[in-house]
Amino acid sequence: MDAAKLDSIIDGYNGDETAILAILQDIQAEFNYLPKEAMKRVAEKLNVPFSRVSALATFFAAFALNPRGKHIVTVCMGTACHVRGAPRVLEEIERDLKIKSGENTPDMAFTIETVNCVGACALGPLVIVNGNYHGNLTTSEVTGMIDQYRGQ
Repeated sequence: MDAAKLDSIIDGYNGDETAILAILQDIQAEFNYLPKEAMKRVAEKLNVPFSRVSALATFFAAFALNPRGKHIVTVCMGTACHVRGAPRVLEEIERDLKIKSGENTPDMAFTIETVNCVGACALGPLVIVNGNYHGNLTTSEVTGMIDQYRGQ
């Protein structure tokens, strides 16, 4: 973990303890998850209990507390996506990357996650990689989609 980068993020909020959520979001954007050491540093620098920082980080599902791969592959499993083939698309992604949902590839290049719904039902089945939407995806298109991110 880059301590200088971490301190730069925290210092950017001028010690404002009301900015804890924003600080945690920025840390996750930088490190792709919230390292425990980073949360401890936030508490220390803002002079707030670690339990307060930890409570916020664990309350919001948007925060990841475990290391994640460089590329986050998010598969929507909402009703519209589900009936249009999302479970088969997920299975194909898992086969291609040789990991299951919730896991990272050994080289930390990819993480597979599922979500209940992203509200883009007309695009189902939908896979989001690093914020890029891949809608109406078929199982035969999965490898090509994943290949766009390999080596990046």
